[in-house]
Amino acid sequence: MPMKAEKAENFQWNAVTKKLPKHLHEFIVKQPYKEYTTQNHAVWRYVMRLNMSYLSKTAHPYYLNGIERAGISIDRIPEMEGMNRILKEIGWAAVSVDGFIPPNAFMEFQAYHVLVIASDIRSIEHISYTPAPDIIHEAAGHAPIIGNPEYSEYLRRFGEIGSKAISSAKDHEMYEAIRKVSILKEDPQADQKNIAEAEATLQQLQDHMGGLSEMAQIRNLHWWTVEYGLIGPLENPKMYGAGLLSSIEESKLCLEQAVEKKPFTIEAAQVNFDITKTQPQLFVTPNFAHLSYVLEKFADKMALRTGGLSGVEKLIESKNIGTVELSTGIQISGVFSNVIVLDNKAIYIQTTGKTALATREKELNGHGVLNHPNGFGSPIGKLENTNLSIEDMSPKDLEVYGIYEGKLVELQFEGGIKVCGEIITGKRDIKGKIILISFNNCTVSYGDLRLFKPEWGVYDMAIGKKISSAFAGPASKNSFENLYQVSKTKSRKPTYNTSQLKLYEMYGEISEMRENNKIIKSVLLNILTELKENYPKDWLLSLEMYELIYEKDHELEQEIHDHLSQLKSISAYCKLVSDGMELIEKK
Repeated sequence: MPMKAEKAENFQWNAVTKKLPKHLHEFIVKQPYKEYTTQNHAVWRYVMRLNMSYLSKTAHPYYLNGIERAGISIDRIPEMEGMNRILKEIGWAAVSVDGFIPPNAFMEFQAYHVLVIASDIRSIEHISYTPAPDIIHEAAGHAPIIGNPEYSEYLRRFGEIGSKAISSAKDHEMYEAIRKVSILKEDPQADQKNIAEAEATLQQLQDHMGGLSEMAQIRNLHWWTVEYGLIGPLENPKMYGAGLLSSIEESKLCLEQAVEKKPFTIEAAQVNFDITKTQPQLFVTPNFAHLSYVLEKFADKMALRTGGLSGVEKLIESKNIGTVELSTGIQISGVFSNVIVLDNKAIYIQTTGKTALATREKELNGHGVLNHPNGFGSPIGKLENTNLSIEDMSPKDLEVYGIYEGKLVELQFEGGIKVCGEIITGKRDIKGKIILISFNNCTVSYGDLRLFKPEWGVYDMAIGKKISSAFAGPASKNSFENLYQVSKTKSRKPTYNTSQLKLYEMYGEISEMRENNKIIKSVLLNILTELKENYPKDWLLSLEMYELIYEKDHELEQEIHDHLSQLKSISAYCKLVSDGMELIEKK
């Protein structure tokens, strides 16, 4: 059920969350714990009890033990503070967020050992499955299994690599469309026309995405492992993916023969998914170590490790802040807008707008966005008619080629880029190799094209004979403010009418009886009468009452049983009621 969450001004920071960079703070919200209704808690309890019963035979053994380790109650929605007190023992933490957040941000949280937990909880109408992220999925699905050391490291490493994956401009549109659909479908006040329009927009985007970006591919890997993964032998696997562990419907369907089981390989990155439907196939890993093996194989294909022209082109297509790292280790972060190419090699790269320079993920002093507010450009490659690149020149070599302070030089690069100006100074790395040269009165040209003019001020030239890496986001986490775009589509705070409030009051009365181990027959009879007259389709409260009175009062038990039997005749509730009664009667 969508809840309007507030920014977490009073968020309790701990040793893990204190390490989060500031640009991630904007996604953290205060868990709206007091806004959960008694029916919300009953929904949580129903799903957890049913899952614990079923998953004892079908989930990875670590899952059930992990429920308690993660500080998760069966009977009530967990509080973030309570979970964090326990998660810190395994080096993790949890934060509450408002629904889907951008994939890069989600994975960056994970890289810092922080679980992102949606503050909403699914409505009773979507109790079996919801396309929206909710606290059942996040807390009861993800948290219990991260105590496994091998899996924990896989999650962290996945976040580390995934946050560097380059998105396309269409990926952001897709994210916004998915977020909108998920919010609308869980909003009881949403107009059906608006839902249909949002779904149509999402479908249109899915049909015209074109080639898969790095982010789209790694999201597929995340989906088929962290969300919907199976583990063990192909013919008899167990569940470990949070989407399976938190879905009553899909956890039972997934092990049936109708769902194809495939060995988990790097090819899973090419298999798309639909969050609104059950999955037609699933991937099985033999063990958690194999997950890390496949992840590293995928990372080997990313621009993060391959660099080159294709890496720059991916960043240009993304239209988002990214980083190019040259062979000297200097890192250029900004929105890349242009690349000059010769013989299938990048010979000049250009950013637009705020740009920062760094080395080893630390911003170079005097080269932040305030120093480069209007973009940055630099040639790449060797000087013409030399066997040495500038980065490989010794101090003596630099002197021979006239590359020293106060010298007016003309540097002609192999690709045709020409740099003419007076050298002011240079910057070196910790090993003494030159990584940046600054010029006064500088002109940078490519044939008749002027890439930099003297009147624009000091020209800073990055040194590097090739592009060794390209990745999403800045090199230095503190170089840019508002790194990620926070969605304007927000969850709506629910409002309740008098009838709903009365219903939630009755849920509360039953919950209190259960917690106090005290049955008040007159109250039960009154609630049952009220349900029959005014809430004839509320099956969950009837189940809560049935559990409370089972084998304690035959007459009242029979009356509630008969009412539940009537509810089972309604197709939408038949399986939900049957599963709930079976669980109670198995005690």
